Amino acid sequence: MKPVILKDSNEKFYANKLICIGQNYAEHAKEINFDIPSSPIFFLKPASAIIYDGDKIVIPSISKNVHHEVELVVLIGKEGKKIPHDKAMEYVAGYGVGLDMTMRDIQLEAKKKGFPWTLAKGFDTAAPISEFVQKNRIPDVSSLYIRLMVNDEERQYSCVDKLIFPVEFLISYISKFMTLEKGDMIFTGTPQGVATVKDGDKLKASLLDCNGNILSSLTVEVCRENQ
Repeated sequence: MKPVILKDSNEKFYANKLICIGQNYAEHAKEINFDIPSSPIFFLKPASAIIYDGDKIVIPSISKNVHHEVELVVLIGKEGKKIPHDKAMEYVAGYGVGLDMTMRDIQLEAKKKGFPWTLAKGFDTAAPISEFVQKNRIPDVSSLYIRLMVNDEERQYSCVDKLIFPVEFLISYISKFMTLEKGDMIFTGTPQGVATVKDGDKLKASLLDCNGNILSSLTVEVCRENQ
């Protein structure tokens, strides 16, 4: 089981389900020519896809177009089923930042054929995550910002308040259908600016407060799988 670090806490967390929300920023949905959803679209990544700060994203040889997607990640702190909207934040342990790496060409081909696209999202190294900041240190999650720098150039930047479906709604909605467990993580969606990564790129994802202070971050490098 892969460990998850909650800063300044002795509580132990281990990665469980990675629940990822698609098309949760309107501008991102538009840039990839998808409709803005009327209810949350979610899919799973395996915990085996997780890597950490300083690790490498390995692009599988089957793909020629892997995209970066920076996201706020919510760490679930206790088990819950059919969680009421007004109780949802009680189930949060902390917040971090992550990357939902996507083999876009593989995903689009699968969509065209009506096939599942787990492969496009769940390959090894497809889920870099940072350390998490305790929830009680962040009074208002909607005031946070996420940012991605690629080779020191800003590619993605947005305030969390632009989420179509906010954190508490996602927790309540997902838990109607799927029990949330301690160690589960919700990747809440990516803003506009997704683009192709290439061999040698250095990606730095950051979670920032409203004053621009970095609360948590991760840096990973991209490499291609050996042929």
